[in-house]
Amino acid sequence: IEISFVLDGEARRRGCHQGMKLLLALLLAAPLAGVCGAAQKPSLRRRSPLDEGAQRAPFAASALRQPSGALLSRVRGGERMGLMPVYKKEMPMFFTFAFMMFCTIFIFTMARDTKDTLVVTSAGAEAIAFLKVYFVIPASMLFFLLYSKMSNVLSKRVLFASTMLPFIAFYALFGFVLYPLRDSIHLKEFANVPEGISYLFKLAQFWSFTLYYIVSELFGSVGVPLLFWQTANDLVGVEQAKRWYPLFSTFGNLGPIVAGQTSAFVNARFDYEAGLRILTVLMVAAGAGSLLSFFGVQRMADTERANKAMALADSAARLTAAAPAGNLAAPAATVAKKKKPKLSMAQSLALLARSEYLGLVCVLVLSYGLSIEFTEIMWKAVIKKYLPAKSDYMRFMGQYSTAVGVTTLLMTLVGSQIPKRFGWKAGAMVTPVVIGSLSWIFFAYITFGNVESAPSALKMAVIVGTVQNVLSKAVKYALFDPTKEMAYIPLDEDSKQKGKAAIDVLGARLGKSGGALIQQAIVVYTGSILGGAPLIAALFSCVIVAWIASVNKLSVLFQAKLKAMQSAEAE
Repeated sequence: IEISFVLDGEARRRGCHQGMKLLLALLLAAPLAGVCGAAQKPSLRRRSPLDEGAQRAPFAASALRQPSGALLSRVRGGERMGLMPVYKKEMPMFFTFAFMMFCTIFIFTMARDTKDTLVVTSAGAEAIAFLKVYFVIPASMLFFLLYSKMSNVLSKRVLFASTMLPFIAFYALFGFVLYPLRDSIHLKEFANVPEGISYLFKLAQFWSFTLYYIVSELFGSVGVPLLFWQTANDLVGVEQAKRWYPLFSTFGNLGPIVAGQTSAFVNARFDYEAGLRILTVLMVAAGAGSLLSFFGVQRMADTERANKAMALADSAARLTAAAPAGNLAAPAATVAKKKKPKLSMAQSLALLARSEYLGLVCVLVLSYGLSIEFTEIMWKAVIKKYLPAKSDYMRFMGQYSTAVGVTTLLMTLVGSQIPKRFGWKAGAMVTPVVIGSLSWIFFAYITFGNVESAPSALKMAVIVGTVQNVLSKAVKYALFDPTKEMAYIPLDEDSKQKGKAAIDVLGARLGKSGGALIQQAIVVYTGSILGGAPLIAALFSCVIVAWIASVNKLSVLFQAKLKAMQSAEAE
């Protein structure tokens, strides 16, 4: 999902123009337009630094900007390409990878919507703040410690299966055993518990729902980021990655769309328990599809490696026979790949304290994480008040997942044009402005609209909050991520690597855990997340103001460093 924002805007427009003639253009336009398009004369303009921002995007090398070619008939070595920039002999492996990604994201979306439905409707949205800090973070640390140990003793194939199968087995166990027995296995309600900390006791009371939430959070960090991309990076060559990776974003976005519509359809026609069993069957089937796809691409890669080895051996034998004695070329020395630095929390703080530039980038990342935490839990609390039944809540979350997938596809079509046409500052400023403006309206309805007793105000708060959450996800992929990556361009190589590592440690982690801890304190003090809305709105406003101020300051430094870099290149 985080790939297609880096595609070239001009190529995108050309690709869309031709792609609209095709049946699948509406779904394929975002990734295809960047790597396909009508033929044109080579551009003579100098490559701008903003163009180079694509080089810093995840899984996107600079070569993603492919030379333009015919959309339907690109030819290489007499081999005609089809609708997509994939050669015919590559089709089996490409579509197997695509199906693997689709299945993994389908499971993730189903699990995400289910975990929110279970916890919010039973323990309350406020419980999520306690869950993330006291359960999810320790579980994540234990899981990745175990995973690192397993990776040292198991082969990659056994490691993949050993990681995926427990998740699928748990979902099957929950859907067919734990949930039907929920009234028997759950604890009785705790008495005489203060309201502020009652959510923590509810998590213990509904322990199977809590466990489902923890497992689903882990799968979100494991499924696509670890299992899929690790497999793809191991088996897909650099030249193939240039053409394949943008297309994977389409199949990734189809996952939440299909999962969301499936969930909404099932929950509209069955009660929640029956619907959960149906969705569990689909999740298990998707898990089986992901496993079969994994072993399928492994077999294809084995066959391809064997064929290449035979071809190289034959070629080497012919060269040896033809070369004069004593005139054989020595094998080229291998160059050790530079490892990505891993910094501790203290090292990250020290690095960011020394660099104003990197500190401002960290503020951007931290601000995004805090702003999402401050709005998302309250939005889920409002949805629970508006839709208290599990089936209704689950159906709503299914439609939300669909909206996120569709909006992200559309946003990627126009997102890359903003920094290219109006500059880095404009592109970086869109995210805080969009999130801030919609969230202030959302907080106004909760604070002054009396959502506790006014149904119309409650409905409007749900609508505004949903639009804000959908757009916040879309602008992250389309604008926030690429502008953040562009900010690393004028830095030296050491600052790029160590700075990014430090920001990954501090910005991403502190944004989520810090927001959850702050909301815990507010919930304990006020008794509910809605009761603390004015205080959270004030803190949110401070975050947005700091975010915008950081963008303004970073823009000045960014332009100065770009000029210095261009001057050095000219010399």
